[in-house]
Amino acid sequence: MVAETALTSPLRLEGVHKRFQRGKESVLALDGLDLDLAPGQVTGLLGPDGAGKTTLLRLAAGLLRPSEGRVFLFGREGGAEDKDLQVRIGYMPQRFGLYEDLTVQENLDLYSDLQGLDPGRARHRQDELLALTALGPFGKRRAGALSGGMKQKLGLACALLRAPPLLLLDEPTVGVDPIARRELWEIVQGLRAAGTTVLMSTAYFDEAEHCDSLVLLHQGRLLRQGSPEHFTEPLRGRCYRVRHADERRRALRESLQQRPGVRDARIVADGVRVLTGPEPVTPEAGERWEPMPPTFEDAFVDLLGSGGAGSAATAAAASPVTTGDAAAETVVEVKELRKCFGRYEAVKSSTFTVRRGEIFGLLGANGAGKTTTFRMLCGLLPPSGGSLRVAGVDMRRAGSTARARLGYVAQKFALYGNLSVDQNLAFFAAAYDLGGPARRAAMARAREEFQLAPYGAVNADDLPLGIKQRLALACALLHEPPILFLDEPTSGVDPLTRREFWQRINALAAQGVTVLITTHFMDEAEYCDRLVLMSRGAVLAQGSPTELRTLAQSPDRPDPSMEEAFIQLIEAHESPLRQAS
Repeated sequence: MVAETALTSPLRLEGVHKRFQRGKESVLALDGLDLDLAPGQVTGLLGPDGAGKTTLLRLAAGLLRPSEGRVFLFGREGGAEDKDLQVRIGYMPQRFGLYEDLTVQENLDLYSDLQGLDPGRARHRQDELLALTALGPFGKRRAGALSGGMKQKLGLACALLRAPPLLLLDEPTVGVDPIARRELWEIVQGLRAAGTTVLMSTAYFDEAEHCDSLVLLHQGRLLRQGSPEHFTEPLRGRCYRVRHADERRRALRESLQQRPGVRDARIVADGVRVLTGPEPVTPEAGERWEPMPPTFEDAFVDLLGSGGAGSAATAAAASPVTTGDAAAETVVEVKELRKCFGRYEAVKSSTFTVRRGEIFGLLGANGAGKTTTFRMLCGLLPPSGGSLRVAGVDMRRAGSTARARLGYVAQKFALYGNLSVDQNLAFFAAAYDLGGPARRAAMARAREEFQLAPYGAVNADDLPLGIKQRLALACALLHEPPILFLDEPTSGVDPLTRREFWQRINALAAQGVTVLITTHFMDEAEYCDRLVLMSRGAVLAQGSPTELRTLAQSPDRPDPSMEEAFIQLIEAHESPLRQAS
């Protein structure tokens, strides 16, 4: 039975509750949610892991029904069986179901058939979408051979085949590099200009800043809704950039975060950004406090807190932060490293070194060769040429010896989903050859330091993403390795959990652990001591964050952000290659 209402909103929720059964436990994902979307706008959907964002989008798409309350689409109450409503909705889940053995064109043809589109009109629409997403030259390429950003654009194209008035996007830019993310966002902006209403969940605060309206969820409830300015205006006079001539940013950040009256402190270009409480904070000797305009990230943290750091914060505060000077011991040495897959050269003569206690970042577009480099450094993939030494060991001859001293968190968490948290810890402890009292002590330490005890009996597949990330890191650290490899460990993780994660990484570096990390979050790159920027398998630039930003300076951009530097350097290097190919 379809109920009618006079509402003009493309999407309206009234008192919506949604419960899920998890074993014997009933989980309330949405708790009395009221929401009304304005037509023709891009609305950003934000909140911590478990806030209910994906559940809300699935309800709006008609894939779920509310346990209580009502969901109206274009003034009508209906579900997946209401075909008239479904043809007016486009939905792109977090992991769009592309068929990787089919080409780009074959995926579009298949989804056109599944949606019952007329062949003639479908071809015209496909041509429009191939132009919109710049995928036209890749129509014959297998979807599985596309970069991460191109896969996301293809998924978006498949969701747009019907040119829907309402488009629902569940973190469409997660896991893609800044260039692909910018391209995806330009597509979304173009849809708004064409009159499409967009509801889009995102973990990127800069995307939130460009939305017309924002919806902030917490524990299944609507915490606040309004324009970005509605969130930021109350924070004027409480945001600063703090600099200290004699103190490194990581040490300064740790000092500021512990100070009474400071709500949040995070590393930014050339300083530390501080959010204070309502009462002013007195600067200490040597510090320069520069007022800054508030951002949505400041508002998000003010409303939800900066994330629990647990014992990591204590460890970082109690330990001396490594200086990372040139005299420090070299623990990773890469010379002319190459990797070929058939005729394709994925890594081309890479050379760099990493010192003990550094946080060392690998940046690059999707497909630049970062993960391939990581897998060679960890001994999981044999190099085709060059040399690499890790922890003083030649990885081409005695990789197993070095692997015992490494911790590794893979891009896709290498957890066993059908094992509980405690069973995963026990398995990885055994894999690292920990037995008896050593195994029990390591597992107890992991439960305490990563606050995993409440989840001991929960299967890894059933954990929130942030807890999965904690467990993956805990498993990698069970044997207390002096070198830690992290391959995009925060991809898809909510902003508060990312803060907690970096608290832990800073603490490990302060204790002398060497950390190598890949990331697509350019704000995270600022936490690194040094960076390597890769492009099409080659090292394009390397140095400190400040040095990489300096390379991208221009009269138009005298003070580029790390994201602007990334885009400018990569595009300047790859444009001639694209024209030549």
